[in-house]
Amino acid sequence: MSNDPLLQPYQLKHLTLRNRIIVTSHEPAYPEDGMPKERYRAYTVERAKGGVALTMTAGSAAVSRDSPPVFNNLLAYKDEIVPWIREMTDAVHEEGAAIMIQLTHLGRRTRWDKGDWLPVVAPSHQREASHRAFPKKLEDWDIERIIKDFADAAERMKAGGMDGVELEAYGHLIDQFTSPLTNELDGPYGGSLDNRLRFCFDVFKAIRHRVGNDFILGVRYTADECLPGGTGKAEGLEISKRLKESGLIDYLNVIRGHIDTDAGLTDVIPIQGMANSPHLDFAGEIRAATNFPTFHAAKIPDVATARHAIASGKVDMIGMTRAHMTDPHIVRKIIEKREDDIRPCVGANYCLDRIYQGGAAFCIHNAATGRELTMPHIVAKADTKKKVVIVGAGPAGLEAARVAGERGHQVVVFEAANNPGGQIRLTAQSERRKEMISIIDWRMSQCEKYDVTFHFNTWAEADTIEAENPDVVIIATGGLPHTEVLASGNELVVSSWDIISGDVKPGTNVLIFDDAGDHAGLQAAEFLAKAGAKVEIMTPDRSFAPEVMAMNLVPYMRSLQKHDVTFTVTYRLEAVEKSGNQLVAHVGSDYGGIARQHSFDQIVVNHGTIPLDELYFELKPSSSNLGEMSHDQLLSGEPQSVIRNPDGKFQLFRIGDAVAARNTHAAVYDGLRIAKDI
Repeated sequence: MSNDPLLQPYQLKHLTLRNRIIVTSHEPAYPEDGMPKERYRAYTVERAKGGVALTMTAGSAAVSRDSPPVFNNLLAYKDEIVPWIREMTDAVHEEGAAIMIQLTHLGRRTRWDKGDWLPVVAPSHQREASHRAFPKKLEDWDIERIIKDFADAAERMKAGGMDGVELEAYGHLIDQFTSPLTNELDGPYGGSLDNRLRFCFDVFKAIRHRVGNDFILGVRYTADECLPGGTGKAEGLEISKRLKESGLIDYLNVIRGHIDTDAGLTDVIPIQGMANSPHLDFAGEIRAATNFPTFHAAKIPDVATARHAIASGKVDMIGMTRAHMTDPHIVRKIIEKREDDIRPCVGANYCLDRIYQGGAAFCIHNAATGRELTMPHIVAKADTKKKVVIVGAGPAGLEAARVAGERGHQVVVFEAANNPGGQIRLTAQSERRKEMISIIDWRMSQCEKYDVTFHFNTWAEADTIEAENPDVVIIATGGLPHTEVLASGNELVVSSWDIISGDVKPGTNVLIFDDAGDHAGLQAAEFLAKAGAKVEIMTPDRSFAPEVMAMNLVPYMRSLQKHDVTFTVTYRLEAVEKSGNQLVAHVGSDYGGIARQHSFDQIVVNHGTIPLDELYFELKPSSSNLGEMSHDQLLSGEPQSVIRNPDGKFQLFRIGDAVAARNTHAAVYDGLRIAKDI
């Protein structure tokens, strides 16, 4: 048996967990009609195949109709969920893992215009900032009904074969009862700590009565809200002890912080540029004070941190949830002593930010996650070895090279720069986003493993490519900043790339016209503000940086507000002219009726990229498919077989920003799904 702390089994009541790594409850937003159907099941089972001890699903499943999901959650209040749960639990158990589900009533953390349009309910009329719904204050019959709903849902989960359920308390209805900030009830459920905890214990009593003792019950709760007037650390320790002493539950899953605002949520679940494992020591204090099984997860992105958490005795089980979205086979690679092969979580938080915008969760650089039915985590060997030439070593090109190499092909990559990375290398210039370079570093190490040949500092031309006698050519040359967007004065502006790269010296009074809404605009603003410039960000949109999304916006705002950056929405930069040593910005609006002029000494345009596609069009006449890609074959996972030029020497494809400006995930997805079928 291994002496690795992470690989030691753990006995939780009657349940033996095969190691110390768990995937904590989260909602990837894959349900169909509120049910965990084939896609959801495949995603969950993949992590069990990868060796995790316990996978918890649903973050969180709704127990009541007046707890409508604000994104695509499971609906535990429906009887029809039981057979779907049974199919998932049976499949996970067959892989040797345990499985639990998280149940919740959202309380005020939802909206009245979702689901059945029932009033939002909470122990006060105070709305939550994130979801903006003013709740109805709970009545006695509401409380009785919801307690029963919890018990009914738990009984359904047991009938579906779950090993247990975890109640989601923090930020949701249970916590809204517990916190003095959100409980304004009188009588038995409001006022003293005893009264504020009564709802939680009544729910657990009802569940335990229904499911018996041979079923794991746990709670994920905040032991310190980190808010003035809220549940503080001392009271949190007392709550922790009372939870243990109740005899109703089997473990604590500890959180610190609050999630009623984007900033609060991001501190609970930190993203890149923020400290790793910021709440681990706090969880250790709870475990030491209670001597009770303790779980924890919050930016535990790597094996070393997880191993420390267990070896030091801070927690009994450690959650690596986003890390398992990046690589579902972490445990298997630890067992096989292949930790260097683990695809690293870079904390980009594309997964969660997509969920909070109403989309499905996708990892920024593992395009197979959430697509297990169509995309492989482990690429099969090809029947016939081919020579694949790739131009461009950004994320799209490197993913294509990695996958083609894993398929067993001979792969040659040409890159004009002296280093790989493309736009990611530029992005990683910012201190807060330097983790992004791991997307490139991991692929380079994998390409080395598969004997991929690289030619850096090489501007590939058509003759260069044809001299390689390739079977397949993939153009992944990316794009260049698109700044030709003004009626006049385009030659007077610089790009966000110019600022981030340091190729252009920062001005002192700078306008950033952001018509892309992505990271590059805010990164340039942050760079300029830190250099001492007065900065205004202008966008024609009704909100700024929509492509950055909520949690990623938090650290930008903390930095930019500190430097007094001005944000101007719904105005469009139309033209620029030079006046002495100043640049005059002519500003209008898509709403009409506005014509203003403002002076700056530097104007930056962020308008995405335009494809760098000259080589593709030079090679197109020599290709057998004339560059055509069959979408039907691409989407059905079949090899490309288009022949438009029978005399063509090779198949030709282009991917990533060489096609159109998109994002890192799109580039990686392009590379995976074309190369996996070569």
